[in-house]
Amino acid sequence: MRQTRKLLSVLCVVALLVGSLSTVAFAATDVDYKITNPYANVDWSWEQYKADLHTHTTASDGHDTLKDMIETNYDYGFDIYAVSDHGLTSRTWTDAQDVIYGLKFFVQLRDPNAEIVALEQNGLTFDGDNYSVINENGDDYYVQSYEDGSQGQKMLRVPYAIENNPTSLNNAHVNSWFVDYGHGLVGGTSDYETPIKAVDELGGLSVINHPGEYTNARDEDFTADAYDESYDYYITKFENLLLEYPSCIGIDINSKGDSRTRFDRKLWDIMLMDLAPAGRNVSAIATSDAHSTGAAYTGYTRMPMPANTSENLKSCMSQGAFFAASRCLGNHDELVIYADYLLENGSADAQAAMADVLTRQEDNYNAKYEADYVTEAPFVNSVTVDDSSDTISLDVSGEWCVRWISNGKTIAWGNELALDDYSEDIGSYVRAEIFGEGGITYTQAFLLDYDGAPEYENNTDAKDFWLLASFIPDTIVKFLAELPLFRILWELIGK
Repeated sequence: MRQTRKLLSVLCVVALLVGSLSTVAFAATDVDYKITNPYANVDWSWEQYKADLHTHTTASDGHDTLKDMIETNYDYGFDIYAVSDHGLTSRTWTDAQDVIYGLKFFVQLRDPNAEIVALEQNGLTFDGDNYSVINENGDDYYVQSYEDGSQGQKMLRVPYAIENNPTSLNNAHVNSWFVDYGHGLVGGTSDYETPIKAVDELGGLSVINHPGEYTNARDEDFTADAYDESYDYYITKFENLLLEYPSCIGIDINSKGDSRTRFDRKLWDIMLMDLAPAGRNVSAIATSDAHSTGAAYTGYTRMPMPANTSENLKSCMSQGAFFAASRCLGNHDELVIYADYLLENGSADAQAAMADVLTRQEDNYNAKYEADYVTEAPFVNSVTVDDSSDTISLDVSGEWCVRWISNGKTIAWGNELALDDYSEDIGSYVRAEIFGEGGITYTQAFLLDYDGAPEYENNTDAKDFWLLASFIPDTIVKFLAELPLFRILWELIGK
C-alpha cells in the first residue's frame, strides 16, 4: 500500500512537471503578432496589370526606337509601360523626343544607325495592324485594332517616367514617375539625394535602381562577400534616404537578366532588418531596364488595381501593394536552396529544371535559371492575413514552391505561414518568394510588431560624402554639356 502511494506521488509530480514544461513551451511560441499587410486594401477581384517601370529607347542609350519598344512590350501583354530614358522626362509618346546632345553624341558613335522614332496619333504597326494613342481622363494609352474588329489591351503610359543622374560616372541611378522633374539635368555622380528629395517635394515617387551596380556588389563571386561589413557606407546611405524621403518606395531587386542584381535581395533583407523596427517598409520592384527589344520582358511588376489609371498606379506603388516578378534568377546560392528543396519535394518538371541548372553551374558558377517567353511567372491570386491566428496565406498558381524568408534566411516552405511555429526564427518582417517554371515572384514584406521584437538602431549620424565625390566630375560634365559643339556634331552625324 505504501509503495502504491509512493508510485502515485511520483506520477503526480511527473504529470505536474510535464504540464508546467508544456505551459512554458506554449508560452514561448504563442506570440501576439501585429502584422502590417501591404495588401490590406486590395480587392482580389481586381485585375492585376502587368507593368514595366524602367526601359530605354534610342533617345538616350537604347538600341531600338520608341515605336519598336512599345510594340514589343504590347505584344508581350503589358498593360503599363514606362519609357524612362536617361535625363529625358516622358511627357508624350507622339511628339518628337528630346535629346541631350552631349550624351547622345557619344551614343551615336557607338550605334551610328540609331534612329529616333516617336509614335503617330494613329498609325500602323510593323505588322500592319492599326494603332492609336488615345487620351482618357488625362492619361495616355496605346491600343491596337485588328482586322476582325477586335481591340487589344489599353497600355498606359506612365507619366513623367525618367532615369535621373544621366551622366553619373558610377551609375547612381534613380527612377522617378508622376512629376515633371529631371529633364535635361546632367551630372549626378554618387548623388541619390538631389533627385529623390526633389521628387519627394513635388509629390512624385522614386526608386533606387539596380543598387549592385553602384555599390559594385555585382562584382562579387559569392553571396557571403556581397554586402558584408565592407559595404556599410552604402547600406547606411540607402537607409538614411529611405527614412528621410517616404516617396522613395525602395529598391530594384531583380532587373535585366539578374546578373548585376543577383545579390540585391540580400541588400533588401538587410535594409528590412534595419528599417522594419522603425516601421519603414522597403518595397522591391523588378524591371527589364531594357535598352533593346531583345531585353524586354525580363523583369516586371503586377499591379492589383480597380482600373488601369495613373492615379491608381501611384496609389498601388505608394502602398507597396504589388508584386515583383522576373523570368530570371541568377544567384547561385538561391538556386541551390530551391534545388535542394525541389529535388526532394518538387514535381518531375521542377526536379528536371533544377538538375539542369546545377549541371550547368558545374561548368559556369554564374549560370542562371531563365524561363521562356511563353510561361508567366507564378501568379498570386490573393493574400490573406489572419491576426487572430497569426497566419499569412497565399493563394498562388503556376508555382513549384513558396519560400518564406525572415532575417535573410529561409524559415518555412508552403502556401501558409503560421508565425507561432517559427517564432525563434522571425525578426521584424517576413516575405515570400514564389518560384515556378515561368520564373520567380516576390511579395512585399509583411512587417511584424510584438513583445520582444528587434529594436531600431539609429544610423542617421553616418556621413555621406557624395558632394565631395561628385563635385569635380560633374562640374566638368555640366560645362561640356553647355557647349554648342555637341549640338553641331549631332546635326552632322545624326539621323
